[in-house]
Parts: sequence; C-alpha cells; structure tokens
Amino acid sequence: MHVVIMGCGRVGASLAGAMQRRGHTVSVIDRDPDAFSRLGPDFTGTTTVGVGFDRDVLTRAGIETADAFAAVSSGDNSNIVAARVARETFGLERVVARIYDARRAEVYARLGIPTVATVPWTTDRFVAELDDDVDSVAWRDPSGNVDLIELDVDESWIGTSVARFAEETGAHVVFLNRVGRPILPEPRTALQDDDIVYVAVRTTDRAAVRAAAAAPKPVHD
Repeated sequence: MHVVIMGCGRVGASLAGAMQRRGHTVSVIDRDPDAFSRLGPDFTGTTTVGVGFDRDVLTRAGIETADAFAAVSSGDNSNIVAARVARETFGLERVVARIYDARRAEVYARLGIPTVATVPWTTDRFVAELDDDVDSVAWRDPSGNVDLIELDVDESWIGTSVARFAEETGAHVVFLNRVGRPILPEPRTALQDDDIVYVAVRTTDRAAVRAAAAAPKPVHD
C-alpha cells in the first residue's frame, strides 16, 4: 500500500523506514527540506516540502491514492488538523496522529482518529495502526492500549468453554452474538456454531490472539 507521513523527525524517519521494509511505498512531507536527510540512503520513497495539512501539499504527496496517513510532526494541533483533512477531505480510513499531550487522546478518539502519545512512543505502535487489521477493531480505548475486536474462530473451538478459550488464546471474551442476540458469557458458557465472538485484547497482542483463535484448538495430553 501507499503511506503518506507528515513529519520527518526521529519518529517520522523511523516510521518511513519501517513501512518501506514491509514492502509499502512511502511519501514523506516536511516543511524543512534538510529534515529528509534523516531518511538515509536506503530510502526509495518520495519527499514533499510543505505544510502537511495543506491540501495541495497532500495531493503532491499522493494522498489521493494513499491507503494510510500518519501525522507525526512536532505539533499536536498540526497533527490533528492534518489527520482530519486526510480523513474528512480525502476519505482515508487508516489515519493516526502523534500527540504530546496524552490528555487530549479522548477528544481525538471521539473524532475517530487513533493517537499515539510521544512518551513512550514506538515505531511498532504506528506500524500496527497503519498496517495491521485496524479496520476490524470495533472499539479502542483512548490510550490506544486495549482493543475490542471480533474474532474469526476455527470450528474446532465449538463446544469449548469461554474460560478455556480465553486461557488458550489470551483473549478476554466480552460478549457473544448468538443468532442476533448479545450474550454476556459466564466462564462455563460453551462456544456454539455461528457465534460471533468479541474479545478485549492489548493492542500489541491483537495479531497473536487472532492467530490463536483462527488456528485449531490445541490438544493436550
């Protein structure tokens, strides 16, 4: 996919390299042309000089054909404005913004924009937001640490208790949708065919939990 990144500081340059290594095309925006030196000699993407929330600048960076956008400049306001332009003007669903003031996270969450606080920040958190199956996250807490997701469950789990399922997969089952009815399960509640399973997981564990649920149930001696 094509990823547009606003900001070429330490975070932006690291994120650009990480996304490129995952096989994506990357375009980086920064108002300071000297900032692009952080990208290093192996960077094969494009660079655009300008303000990242300017529509013309975003267009030159390829936002109209982009699949994801990250606003990681040094300014909270610039990041959130750019993220809103990417989502509301250009229709991108996969958008994430860096913030310094973590207290604003809840406000941005109400706008439907995931945020990553600067301290502590990790490139992996941004990569997960942009490149993982974020579209299937039903809800995310404002801190960005816990997700509510719908699981694809292998048929071998049918008849397994919720407690056993949670123990084996690392997921906390929040509720089941059974024939259109929501059910708050007890530990002994058994999974049935055609149940839609919603679980709470740490954001960093989401991929592992999905893989465990989609795999056949372990057989223990």
